[in-house]
Amino acid sequence: MLVRKNVSIQGILAFAGHHFWWLITYMLLVSVLYKVVGWHWISIPWLPVSLIGTAVAFYIGFKNNQSYDRVWEARKIWGGIVNSSRSWGTLVNAYIRNNQLPADELKRIRTQLIYRHIAWLYTLREQLLVPAQWEHASLKGLYGKLGMQRREQSGIGQFKDFLSQQQTERYYADAADWALAINKATQIISLQSQSLADLQENDTLHMLRQIEMQKVLADFYDHQGKAERIKRFPLPRQYASLSFVFNCFFIFLLPLGIVAEFAKLGDAGVWLMIPFGTLVGWIYVVMELIGDYSENPFEGLGTDVPMLSICRTIEIDLLQMLGETDLPKPIQPVNDILM
Repeated sequence: MLVRKNVSIQGILAFAGHHFWWLITYMLLVSVLYKVVGWHWISIPWLPVSLIGTAVAFYIGFKNNQSYDRVWEARKIWGGIVNSSRSWGTLVNAYIRNNQLPADELKRIRTQLIYRHIAWLYTLREQLLVPAQWEHASLKGLYGKLGMQRREQSGIGQFKDFLSQQQTERYYADAADWALAINKATQIISLQSQSLADLQENDTLHMLRQIEMQKVLADFYDHQGKAERIKRFPLPRQYASLSFVFNCFFIFLLPLGIVAEFAKLGDAGVWLMIPFGTLVGWIYVVMELIGDYSENPFEGLGTDVPMLSICRTIEIDLLQMLGETDLPKPIQPVNDILM
């Protein structure tokens, strides 16, 4: 997530500045063919090109709206995880009581339930960050390399070692119970449910209280399922792919439609087409890229939902509910990016 109010020029150029080079080259080629070589026949009327540009702009706008909806839904899902996690911590503290057990044993039970839930948070995040085949990091060739580079330089690569060895040992103390599971996060919630059932059988947890806590675990499954739906179901490719194709068509026709118009300005008019055509084409490219990099909110890029920051916020809240004072520090932005 970008946390700076205004995107810097440097950030814009890092994101899409490299597209200037091929746009300038193409605009220059058309200008040379028209002015120097004398191929006036390559020009086409501007009206149909403008109609195509208008249609493409509407289509890209539709795609970007759908991409934003996916990002906002993902953020609402993690907002639900925050609320349900706080409810879980409150119920663990309030309901795990038994006058027959020593205080140390009750503390151990509460701690296990809280620590295991923190492990579920980080495990779910790790599962959601595994690249899907349609995401940038999974693409072949230059696009895949660029996607991996962006993950490392302006995404999750900037936020490594966020858990200390001590934290890992605490939260993943019983990791052997879910280590072989295909969906580890699902198995962790299942273990939580089994623990509640065992506590109810041992009269440590009243049956009605167990039912209420089981409902919170069901909420976690609901949140996890919604996040997995976004992760595993891409923006329909007929929308995403055709938007790219239509954009390519428009940019190809753009200089052919405006070169004759600029030629009317005089001998130097054709050369003015290069900067203006490049700027118009670049704007369309950037609009396409914004939607393309926003449609997958769990991709490990700087435009992602800040899952790590949310996990750390929940971790701090739950540890404070346990009465612990040795708390980890909140995740801070790196280069104006919060993950």
